[in-house]
Amino acid sequence: MLRHSTTLWSNGNSALVPALGALPAIVRCSSASSGGKGCQRGVFSKVRREFGGSFRMSSSMQAARAGEQSVVVENLYNKLISIVSNGELMARLCGCAILEQAFQKSEGPLLKVLQGQSHPLGVSEAETGTNFAIFSQNATAVTLCLSLPESGTNSTLEEGMVELSLDSQINKTGDIWHICVEGLPRSNVLYGYRVDGPRDWREGHRFDYKNVLLDPYAKLVEGRRVFGDASNKMSKCFGTYDFDGLPFEWGENYELPNIHEKDLVLYEMNVRAFTADDSSGLDPHIRGSYLGMIEKIPHLLELGVNAVELLPVFEFDEMELQRRPNAREHLCWKFHVVDVEALYLGFLLVTFEQWAKRVLSILLVKGLHVLPEKLTSAALSVMVCKINTWGYSTINFFAPMSRYASNGGGPINASQEFKQMVKAFHDAGIEIILDVVYNHTNEADDEHPYTTSFRGIDNKVYYMMDFQQNAQLLNFSGCGNTLNCNHPVVMELILDSLRHWVTEYHVDGFRFDLASVLCRGTDGSPLSAPPLIRVFVTTICPDRSTERPLCEKPKYRAIAKDSVLSRCKIIAEPWDCGGLYLVGKFPNWDRWAEWNGIYRDDIRKFIKGDPGMKGSFATRISGSADLYRVNKRKPYHGINFVIAHDGFTLYDLVSYNYKHNDANGEGGNDGSNDNFSWNCGFEGETEDPNIQALRARQMKNFQVALMISQGTPMMLMGDEYGHTRSGNNNSYGHDNALNNFQWGRLKDKKGNHFRFFSEMIKFRRSRHIFARENFIDKNEVTWHEDNWENYESKFLAFTLHEDNGGHIYVAFNAHDYFVEACIPSPPQGRQWFRVVDTNLESPNDIIPEGAPGIKETYNLAPYSCIVLEAKP
Repeated sequence: MLRHSTTLWSNGNSALVPALGALPAIVRCSSASSGGKGCQRGVFSKVRREFGGSFRMSSSMQAARAGEQSVVVENLYNKLISIVSNGELMARLCGCAILEQAFQKSEGPLLKVLQGQSHPLGVSEAETGTNFAIFSQNATAVTLCLSLPESGTNSTLEEGMVELSLDSQINKTGDIWHICVEGLPRSNVLYGYRVDGPRDWREGHRFDYKNVLLDPYAKLVEGRRVFGDASNKMSKCFGTYDFDGLPFEWGENYELPNIHEKDLVLYEMNVRAFTADDSSGLDPHIRGSYLGMIEKIPHLLELGVNAVELLPVFEFDEMELQRRPNAREHLCWKFHVVDVEALYLGFLLVTFEQWAKRVLSILLVKGLHVLPEKLTSAALSVMVCKINTWGYSTINFFAPMSRYASNGGGPINASQEFKQMVKAFHDAGIEIILDVVYNHTNEADDEHPYTTSFRGIDNKVYYMMDFQQNAQLLNFSGCGNTLNCNHPVVMELILDSLRHWVTEYHVDGFRFDLASVLCRGTDGSPLSAPPLIRVFVTTICPDRSTERPLCEKPKYRAIAKDSVLSRCKIIAEPWDCGGLYLVGKFPNWDRWAEWNGIYRDDIRKFIKGDPGMKGSFATRISGSADLYRVNKRKPYHGINFVIAHDGFTLYDLVSYNYKHNDANGEGGNDGSNDNFSWNCGFEGETEDPNIQALRARQMKNFQVALMISQGTPMMLMGDEYGHTRSGNNNSYGHDNALNNFQWGRLKDKKGNHFRFFSEMIKFRRSRHIFARENFIDKNEVTWHEDNWENYESKFLAFTLHEDNGGHIYVAFNAHDYFVEACIPSPPQGRQWFRVVDTNLESPNDIIPEGAPGIKETYNLAPYSCIVLEAKP
């Protein structure tokens, strides 16, 4: 009996693939056959070639789908059955040695393919089955590829996938391709798409039907399970879903922290690096994971921060620098220590093996990820490879990084554990802000393409291109491509992604990497009012995507005005690699905060003793009113920082005049040359106690400046104990001690360096005077200065006034000699107490309750600062 529904069965390594539009076709290949799992791939296109014709549905076939009998269809069907029953012909067509059975219903689940619906994008549950929807304006063919839970492992997925071709007349609405599959399992199904279209490079197209592509709207992504697993570095990423899982239990008394921006103290950190090191003392199964973060919440509370800014946690491929055949050689290279015996002569008291291990350990200390390849008395060969541990190379904008799950748990566990982390942090009163990368993706450039998703789905829509230069990708990100952020479809993708992280994962805000890219038009030109930032008129019509607004009145759905995002902190890194520097000029609409790069530079210059910086230093610590006192902006819209993930650590800032990036393998060409650092008299490590003391003093000076400044302070993970990267200011490719938090060093510094940093944070948070709602006016500060124009002056003193008399006096001496400061009279009924003197040894360097006995003058040591508080 002829069946007119499109039906598919799957069982074990068999896959019964629909063909001929509405006609079922059943093919099963022997698992013993070398080509068994490839039998179903492309078989029907080969059958068509044997017939010398096409099996595209005719009108009579469409009538048959509606339930009408058709002799034409019956004859065509019989011809097909006759062919697939011929095992020899099938072997010739698809390379299978044996065709076990034809047209035999298996014991697997019955699947029925339906038209589907265009929204929501991604995979969703529908009344009739599992719906798949994907946007591609320029595609001419789309195939859904499925791997059922029993169909194989990740390494063989692409060969064993069931492929369902979408009919553009049936499975397409406007520019949305869609299909519904009834009978699919409700979890652990992996899926992707093959997409074909025009091949005209000059028109911006990069279609390649060979690739199975990741759905941009996949909410979970399956790939390798273990971070940095070189043995599985060629694994592909597929979308997946879990409709079986129970809703996450946030708890009856669960509340968002809702900390006001003026009260935030941010801590920039990397999820993996925080607990990956053995010194964390955690179970190896949770090191470097979301659950590992939970275990270390007590440290963050002891430090005093109340918000963490996580380096990227969207799914990324940490092995991308090693897996591409055309990867740049400097990302993974060999070096050989030849004539080892000659070098070994200086180590006669140890065996060669001991000497070789010592060499390897030295390389590790210098940040080299080393894999011994050859170890003999004649030569030592070492492979040096880079692993992208920072994560600024997004694969998907909806899925949490799956390899941050504990014990290789995969994407479903990653999602649950991410929520556990958020809940635990919120219960501790700590907010979570995500560093998000919407300026580029992992797909690289046209010279070294790494096609995983957007490029193959619709390159012309998703990326900015220069059509005057053969549609080459524009590169304002420095990473080879630039996301076309203000294209209506891409805008909607970004907004949907942000809303997803707020509603599904309860995050508290976002820091936008290279946010100036978000202010560029589709041709790369700067926009004064970029739609994505402020106002976005809905432009996706029911019949096709268009840039024409649906209504005359704008609908405020962009980031600054979106109702779902209204509770979130939104922070811009207001520059990009194309020179669009927008510090103080980012189109903010009184909502956006900014990383204040000018603050960083001016504070560094003054503290290290550069002349002519006193006025700029005063402007920065009083809230950068020259940048942010516009319209309704507030001091807290400036994110003050001295150190961030890219650049020197605080310890290295006071220990190196120059970057030392040899371990990166780029010949010193990477990383910034403008660090405004000072090594305090010696480059790198030294045993000189005077230099060590000066460095310790300078680090404390920076912490004081940061914590007494108006605006929102941000510090970097590890600076609380003086983490060093040995002068490397671009350590993104090192999954080792160069980036990993060193808990042993923290223990060593708990009583002095850490104590000072922690107490300074708590002092700020307990004094409203440092976190004002509005900019300081002339009645709220007294500058003890009549020498502003003196270029050589490096001393600054001022008093912050509080209505209740709780005044704070602060003085910085960046000279290389003592300065005697005249201390103003305290308010009536009060006296000055010394809270901070960075020249003193711990614990006298900071006394939160204050030490009395302040006289009319105070002798400030070179490169030091003091903080006094007026108390009864």
